[in-house]
Amino acid sequence: MEYIYRVHAIERMFQRDIYENQVEKVIEHGEVIESYRDDKPYPSFLVLGYVDGVALHVVYAKDDKNNIIVITTYRPNVNKWKNDFKTRKV
Repeated sequence: MEYIYRVHAIERMFQRDIYENQVEKVIEHGEVIESYRDDKPYPSFLVLGYVDGVALHVVYAKDDKNNIIVITTYRPNVNKWKNDFKTRKV
């Protein structure tokens, strides 16, 4: 298993000062809060984790070889997410 970072994820990580070790920590220890089973070519998942007390969302998928494909990552915005950062505001 290896981590594969999409170009979009790398661009966003650079813009947002998010590092690979933070992303991987969230994927390994975070909580899946949404599943996108119909995504193509592989189902994807939104994970919430905390790095140094700061919430971080990571969207990733797993390919047929069990590699983790990092699609994007961001710090959840309180205008779009409830205080638990697990529930979207309507």
